[in-house]
Amino acid sequence: MTIIPPPEPDPTALRLSLARLRAQHGWSYDELAARSALSRRTLIEIEQGRTIGTLATWHALAHAFSIPLGELLDPLCTGHEPPSPHT
Repeated sequence: MTIIPPPEPDPTALRLSLARLRAQHGWSYDELAARSALSRRTLIEIEQGRTIGTLATWHALAHAFSIPLGELLDPLCTGHEPPSPHT
């Protein structure tokens, strides 16, 4: 049996998507920090590509933007098809 590894995720697309969402809402880092209970520093480090954050971080961001976590993480699959659900 040949094992084919999944494609690499695209963390750059994810951080750019976060920056775009923040801008679309007109929120400063301070505003998003208050809405997500994350630190301003964490948000800046994610947007500048110095860290990817944790699942808990992205969960808090999804709630702050009122969108499903999966929708927030979709940019990780930029450049390739996301996996299909098993039938």
